[in-house]
Amino acid sequence: MSIVENRKAFHDYFIEERVEAGLALEGWEVKAIRAGRANLKEAYVVIKDGAIALVGAHISPLAQASTHVHADPTRTRRLLMHRDEINRFIGRVERAGYTLVPLDLHYKRGRIKLEVGLAKGKKQHDKRATIREREWGREQQRLLRQRPGSTRAG
Repeated sequence: MSIVENRKAFHDYFIEERVEAGLALEGWEVKAIRAGRANLKEAYVVIKDGAIALVGAHISPLAQASTHVHADPTRTRRLLMHRDEINRFIGRVERAGYTLVPLDLHYKRGRIKLEVGLAKGKKQHDKRATIREREWGREQQRLLRQRPGSTRAG
């Protein structure tokens, strides 16, 4: 079940590969995410000291969740992945010109997971072509929905 989706990532990047990662969260963050107060719009994934981290994801703290903890809504959160997956992603990002993009925050068996995509950036003409294809698909669906026996004078 999806909590937050990063739709801008699909507009700006070609997603080549997806992987699911756990998140190292604090208690107040889990409560806030369950209340639907998470945002991935400006978030990105970086490789730091051989680990992968989520930067810029905004999780607004709940007013009643914790009074003794100073909540930082945009702190850097570590992603939990197997070492071989991390090494593979580090190699692809450093050598092949890929980038890591957060795609989706969701629940899996009661745990909060982040879907990370290995992506290549789209050029402006690629974005236009994607929009054109999407609009053509909508037009085709609209034409197919019209009844075959009816003729419309246009």
